[in-house]
Amino acid sequence: MSAESTPGRRGKGRRRTTRDKRRTGLKAAAWTAAGIVVLGGTGAGYLYFELNGNIESVDIDQALGTDRPEKADNGSENILVLGSDTRSGGNERLGGGTDDGTARSDTAMIVHVHEGHKKASVVSLPRDTVVDRPECTDTDGGTHPAASGVMFNSAYATGGAACAVKTVESITDLRMDHYLEVDFTGFRKLIDELGGVEITTGEDIDDPDSHLELEAGTHRLDGEQALGLVRTRHGVGDGSDLGRIQLQQAFVRALARQIGEVGVLTDPKKLYSLADAATRAVTTDSGLGSLNSLMSFADGLKDITPASMHMITMPVIYDPADANRVLVEEAKARQVWDALRNDESIPKSATEGTATGEAKGVVNAG
Repeated sequence: MSAESTPGRRGKGRRRTTRDKRRTGLKAAAWTAAGIVVLGGTGAGYLYFELNGNIESVDIDQALGTDRPEKADNGSENILVLGSDTRSGGNERLGGGTDDGTARSDTAMIVHVHEGHKKASVVSLPRDTVVDRPECTDTDGGTHPAASGVMFNSAYATGGAACAVKTVESITDLRMDHYLEVDFTGFRKLIDELGGVEITTGEDIDDPDSHLELEAGTHRLDGEQALGLVRTRHGVGDGSDLGRIQLQQAFVRALARQIGEVGVLTDPKKLYSLADAATRAVTTDSGLGSLNSLMSFADGLKDITPASMHMITMPVIYDPADANRVLVEEAKARQVWDALRNDESIPKSATEGTATGEAKGVVNAG
């Protein structure tokens, strides 16, 4: 999946079908679990350098040092994907909320790509999970003391990407090989450039907090509507963050299907707009901080389809002390982390009897 693991292999060199033979110029591809979105393709001259300059990256490895879980040696990779809810810039008008000067990891997923890159296991991490946050160093060199009994998304608010990665590795004892972050504005623009995403709702959704109002039925969501969907919680299920996660997982499947249907974009202007939106949408770890790295990364994911993604929520139970918070169900969560460490499928027993949010089936992929 990384440049090292797929040397010399480019999507344009593969000639499997007639459709493949018509591929020229940039090949647009995006991959997001809320949010995962990357670009694959080839470009020439000024287009390459302009797109390359769009990509922001942070040096997670430098900030975290060597006190981390060991890298897996079984051909698998773990990617931490965050959707950030900063209200700065144009984001304060999107998705609800107010500009309080902070940013949080509104959506968090561990994407485990299995050996062979034919399937992926995706584990959503509820933002309202009460955790013990480890001491961490941010990418500017600032240190932040450990804290007990705090919400998971406070890690990002406290120390940014590096602290979020450190906290996830502390919870799971799994090495995060890569990091991808998408913010409100980038998400909205990317969905719009894709031409929207089709979903089907099994019931009406009306959530003034996320500015989303949908009647039961099939809809092609534009970027702002899609953002409202992945952020809504009060209009579905039990109103918890767990219900929102179920909507996010359904949307990720719909988005993956939509990306597969985009195919060849023969309009150079449209193609450039999509590539520009995709590269502006993400912040990555330094290992993915160039167009070549992102292209190789995306090329390594192209065989993963919605049907080959197994999506769950980290096993949790409702916090008896606060109905708005959840606690990690340690024994069941350990089954999940052990499975990923050994590059195995997550057992069904890991999620049996855990809190769900009661919004499963409210949204389906078209």
